[in-house]
Amino acid sequence: MKHVARKRFGQHFLTDRGIIEDIIQSINPTAGEPMVEIGPGLAAMTQPLVERLGHLTVIELDRDLARQLQAHPQLKVIEADVLKVDFFALAKSMLSQAQTPSKIRVVGNLPYNISTPILFHLLDAVAVIEDQHFMLQKEVVDRMVAKPCSADYGRLSVMLQWRYAMENVLLVPPHCFDPPPRVNSAIVRMVPHAEPAVLDVKLLSELVQVAFSQRRKLLRHTLGQWLQARGFKGDFNVQRRAEEVPVHEYVALVQALSAATD
Repeated sequence: MKHVARKRFGQHFLTDRGIIEDIIQSINPTAGEPMVEIGPGLAAMTQPLVERLGHLTVIELDRDLARQLQAHPQLKVIEADVLKVDFFALAKSMLSQAQTPSKIRVVGNLPYNISTPILFHLLDAVAVIEDQHFMLQKEVVDRMVAKPCSADYGRLSVMLQWRYAMENVLLVPPHCFDPPPRVNSAIVRMVPHAEPAVLDVKLLSELVQVAFSQRRKLLRHTLGQWLQARGFKGDFNVQRRAEEVPVHEYVALVQALSAATD
């Protein structure tokens, strides 16, 4: 029986074989690597991945799809909501069985309705992740990789770029899916920085949210007042808009705030 895409799960199944091959090439899986696929769906990427890897762990919420996947001898199927999966614990379990790799790789066609929460959820396990390749709404990928002084540069850009080097590697148009989404999609590559800045992530999140809360106004109206309320005496130019401040300056400001309260 043909599986009918379920809207509540945000299901759009990849069907274009040419695009699938392009995606697999961009991921470049090699035999024996510990890899997790989020949302395998009808196994369009799962099968070519497992053929190259030998074994693959997949996370699938849809009960019917999970049941079908469990019949595959080379798959370990985790039937769960990805937002409730402890990736750090999962990685430790997978790596204890691996021959040489010290980190896992993560791939997936993420449900567009919860893609941003998934990206932030994975931050908790970034220390044990080698890289991530995700299919997302192109609009989201544009925001993830955006540079300062651009319309797409915002909170998502800062919150991810401090921790990852990211690249938009492939455009995936709607006709490559069944049913076709109403938007273009893209594949993003996310490689954790080898030596990331040490900072309070919650403080960075709060600071950036304040900064971009009124992005058309100068920061003195938003972040400047927030810093003043915290008694910050350091040097930070608030005569700019939030989109004009590069990631490293936001990071440095968080570190300065933390140091001032220690």
